[in-house]
Amino acid sequence: MTYLVKLALRAAIDLETLYLEKNASESTAAASWYNGLERAVAGLSAHPDRCPAASEARAAKRKLRNLLYGKKPHVYRVIYEVDEARQTIWVLTVRHGARRKLRASDVPKV
Repeated sequence: MTYLVKLALRAAIDLETLYLEKNASESTAAASWYNGLERAVAGLSAHPDRCPAASEARAAKRKLRNLLYGKKPHVYRVIYEVDEARQTIWVLTVRHGARRKLRASDVPKV
């Protein structure tokens, strides 16, 4: 079963910011890294439950999961939620792994 992957506004902004920060339009290595991140996110469509629960899930009272992408110290967390009824994966935000956990009130709604 394949799920549709959608980006919340915040995730779209996060990805655009990463693209600009990594200077992906000017660097082959940065473009390769960024394209790998996009492939990893798209790959959630086939196996959305493969990633563990996000540490923010309990406080947010939501079934949040997180995909880790990259190598230390450049690991990014893709926080997402699976909507089983609509067979949709909502990517909520993309954050550097070293950043503090999201507060429940900061988790984007879809």
